Amino acid sequence: MPENLRIGLLGAATIAPSALIEPARAVPRVSVVAVAARDRLRGDAFARKHGIPAVHTGYDALLADPDVDAVYIPLPNGLHAEWTLKALAAGKHVLCEKPFTANRAEAEGVADAADAANARDGLVVMEAFHYRHHALAARMREIVESGELGTLRRVEAELCFPLPRFGDIRYDYGLAGGATMDAGCYAVHMARLLGGDPRVTSARMLTLRRDPRVDRAMSAELAFPGGASGRVRASMWSRRLLGIRARAVGDAGELRVTNFVMPQLYHRLTVRPRPGGGPVRRERLPRRPTSYAAQLAAFAAAALDGAEVLTSARDAVVTMGVLDDIYRAAGLPPRGAAQES
Repeated sequence: MPENLRIGLLGAATIAPSALIEPARAVPRVSVVAVAARDRLRGDAFARKHGIPAVHTGYDALLADPDVDAVYIPLPNGLHAEWTLKALAAGKHVLCEKPFTANRAEAEGVADAADAANARDGLVVMEAFHYRHHALAARMREIVESGELGTLRRVEAELCFPLPRFGDIRYDYGLAGGATMDAGCYAVHMARLLGGDPRVTSARMLTLRRDPRVDRAMSAELAFPGGASGRVRASMWSRRLLGIRARAVGDAGELRVTNFVMPQLYHRLTVRPRPGGGPVRRERLPRRPTSYAAQLAAFAAAALDGAEVLTSARDAVVTMGVLDDIYRAAGLPPRGAAQES
């Protein structure tokens, strides 16, 4: 096993400094050694600003670089499957931004390739749900699984934020855009963390005038295997301007969490027993390491030491299936040509 993980960045993306470059300075055995940009001038400027030693013109050139062990893929949603497969074929580990692919069919193809690459060459593929690696997510699951809340009856999760720039690529159907993809994937993943893998029972949405296939807000009702009901809500433009919350209700108590996505900035966890069941309890988890630093450390441990991957390609297949089902329940097509009728 190599001692250090050298990571290349596919695209000079806005999220890359906070998601990769800054955490890499705090995580041992990790370094960002290259960036690829189709615009060479932009790539050069990005590399100078962030101290990245190598710049490649084009993503294929970075994948061919023998000094790169792994790649981080923050490209538009519709390009994730293509470049994850190409990275695996080039012998690189992959940390791919969420949502993992455009739809479940693509995710299954990538997961099959990831399983084969892991068995053959020990390669690791991780979906970048950074929140899952923070201590807050682990504590939320621990509380639910401990039985403290009793039998689970209801699970809710939401991620709503304002993005009124309707020309943004996150609203582009051809690039697998939509509120369910960019915000709803977090809500679905959190609902799965607390309640298990759900069935979608109904959904309703608000769409763009310019493209009615693209949702700017979505709300979906869920049914969980243990009998609990649930709801996920996502918005990039609606009356619900900002909301980042999760809730698990049992017959003995209730868990509420604010800001499960970026807990290092601020979060609030409250456990409220049923009347007569004891006092309300509030907990605050350590903010450090940040969710991004914890994710990068987990990625390095998986690639270098064979550690467990919490957000694997196979796990992403289930999440993408729920997202597809939400779109179908709302009367919209899932993202990506492979699922279009």
